[in-house]
Amino acid sequence: MTGSRRLPLIKRYLLLCAGLVIMAFGVAFSIKAGLGTSPISSLPYTVSLFAPLTVGTATIALHCVLILLQILLLRRRYDPIQLIQLPVAVAFGYLTDFGVWAIRGISCSGYAMQWLMCIIGILLVGVGVSFEVTANVVTLAGEGMVLAVCKAFPVKFPTMKVAFDVTLVVLSCVLGLIFLGGIAGVREGTVAAAIFVGLTAKQVNKPMKKFADRYLN
Repeated sequence: MTGSRRLPLIKRYLLLCAGLVIMAFGVAFSIKAGLGTSPISSLPYTVSLFAPLTVGTATIALHCVLILLQILLLRRRYDPIQLIQLPVAVAFGYLTDFGVWAIRGISCSGYAMQWLMCIIGILLVGVGVSFEVTANVVTLAGEGMVLAVCKAFPVKFPTMKVAFDVTLVVLSCVLGLIFLGGIAGVREGTVAAAIFVGLTAKQVNKPMKKFADRYLN
């Protein structure tokens, strides 16, 4: 690869890294809010409450399972380049733990303050997703799993994305009931995240496209 081609790729990976940091802090703020995390984070968060795992390491474990499922589902059609999802998952997991640690001193008392933290979390995750999409180098394992199912079966991405998110939320609720005696990590904030993370990312995508056209090509 020549230097002229390598530079845009490096810029894209740097943008992806920035997106991972922003998303990780978004997840951390959602956890701090205590109103429920986003669907993709609900399962790792619930697992972290009863297993000897942090939210970040539980996230890494979930992504590893999703990568394995992609391989089993697609078999020969699986593109080995998608294995980059693994180091990305590890980075995102540890960044999430760092985000939780970094904002540990922020006070969150009262329902209004909880919603403020929740909104900050939703906005950050949405911006981070937009950065990831704009970088266009590799998807996180969650999106990768949805794309794999769409490749293997005649189902549209939006439909499968909703089904995937609902599955994670249901699993989170079931595990919470079994191991914690109640639902944890799934509340009104989870519904808000399911609705507004995508809408936020969609709005941020507009200026990010202009940014990509100018600086990433």
